[in-house]
Amino acid sequence: MVDVLLGLQWGDEGKGKIVDYFAPQYDISARFQGGPNAGHTLYVNGQKVVLHQIPSGIFHENTTNLIGNGVVLDAVTLKKEYDKVAAFGVDGRNHLYVAERTHLILPSHRALDKASELSKGNEKIGSTLKGIGPAYMDKTGRNGLRVGDLLDKNFTTQYIKLRMKHQRLLDSFGFNDDISEWEEEFFEAIEFMRSLKIVNGEYFINEKIREGKKVLAEGAQGSMLDVDFGTFPFVTSSNTISAGVCTGLGIAPQKIKEVIGVSKAYCTR
Repeated sequence: MVDVLLGLQWGDEGKGKIVDYFAPQYDISARFQGGPNAGHTLYVNGQKVVLHQIPSGIFHENTTNLIGNGVVLDAVTLKKEYDKVAAFGVDGRNHLYVAERTHLILPSHRALDKASELSKGNEKIGSTLKGIGPAYMDKTGRNGLRVGDLLDKNFTTQYIKLRMKHQRLLDSFGFNDDISEWEEEFFEAIEFMRSLKIVNGEYFINEKIREGKKVLAEGAQGSMLDVDFGTFPFVTSSNTISAGVCTGLGIAPQKIKEVIGVSKAYCTR
């Protein structure tokens, strides 16, 4: 069984506290879309913790956490979050899994995000400049690098090829910022990511469902930011509604408890 927890507005509805409350009742907490801009605020031992990519079930010892293929993942942000979680005595490696089809946000994606937004002037859309949009563009354009590519000995060569393509685009924007520090951080974080449990996400989660495990699909942003059904063009670059769970985790619709409509609504403000 899969339950989906979504925001019904434009994000920042307080989903994190709801996810944190329900996570212990589920065997798996999974992120199925979005990038590092969607922070879920939790309180652990009275201390505030904001998680942008790691599922909120990470602090619950018996909850497995999966970052699904529908996410675009910033390795630097992930490592910082892992270190933050570790400071509470939680070893994320024990119950954190990453789908091998998850696309990576490169430093040059962040640069492209910034360059594109600057070029719009007064018509900018309010990007968070995290590289999310450009990463999704490379995904649909069949150019992106995925988490599974980290295990390929040719990863660096693939990175350089894509980086050169991005540089040509940056040149067309007249963007000259030095991103070498970003790249240094990126490759340090990449080494960390290779130590995580990288799995075939769809096989992993469907096997858990067959075993009778309960899954909580943890939405990012809000329904009104859905790339298809939101307030276009002021939207994010992924499907933030329940339909995104199917493609973002690789599960069949009949396994989701509520595909259309709302079964329970929580007022957080």
